[in-house]
Amino acid sequence: NLKQQAKGGLFRQWAFDQEPIGGLPHGFVQAVSREEPLAEWVVQRHPTAPSPPNVVVASSGCRQFCYQVLLAEGMQYEYPDLSVRFHTPDGAVGSGGVVLGVRDTRNFYTAIVDPLSQHVRFVRLSDGLATVLGQAPVTLKPVDWHSLRVQRNTIISKDFIEVFVDGTLVLSIEDQALGLGQVGLVVAGTSTMWFDSFHAVPLFSHRPFSAPPAY
Repeated sequence: NLKQQAKGGLFRQWAFDQEPIGGLPHGFVQAVSREEPLAEWVVQRHPTAPSPPNVVVASSGCRQFCYQVLLAEGMQYEYPDLSVRFHTPDGAVGSGGVVLGVRDTRNFYTAIVDPLSQHVRFVRLSDGLATVLGQAPVTLKPVDWHSLRVQRNTIISKDFIEVFVDGTLVLSIEDQALGLGQVGLVVAGTSTMWFDSFHAVPLFSHRPFSAPPAY
């Protein structure tokens, strides 16, 4: 079941450092999960960017709770390995992370980190209905920029998703509801969050198909 696990390319990295300041990053399209004004996603310079000099700043002000997404165009994965660096500025409220398995704005998976409450949750949106598949407290490292990594893997007939925050495994979830889909960034509700160094890699296994011959 890995035949169509990646479309549009294999290894992709977006550092946003060659993008014009003040605009939407090239190769991305924004969307929202319900009838709400679109968030503002703009490229800005920041002195502490993990990949200097640019970052992407997301600002959302949903009247009702919604997910604001920034999707990589032409990129689809079934079993992706995603990572991103994120930061919430002092005095700002925000939660965000990554999306995967995106069929449309009402059907996707998302891993959301809330730095203020220090919680992470993994959500499946199906026909617009959100189901929390897992949630856990996290202890964020005392640094300006944190890391989020989400891997979707498969063993025989079981699909599982693992979520890492600042290098620590915090959630492991079994779910097979959604398959091939787009990937991207997300902010939830009323949020301000900065992103940098977004990576997308399809699942690869280094295990041999059969045991090596004995000599």
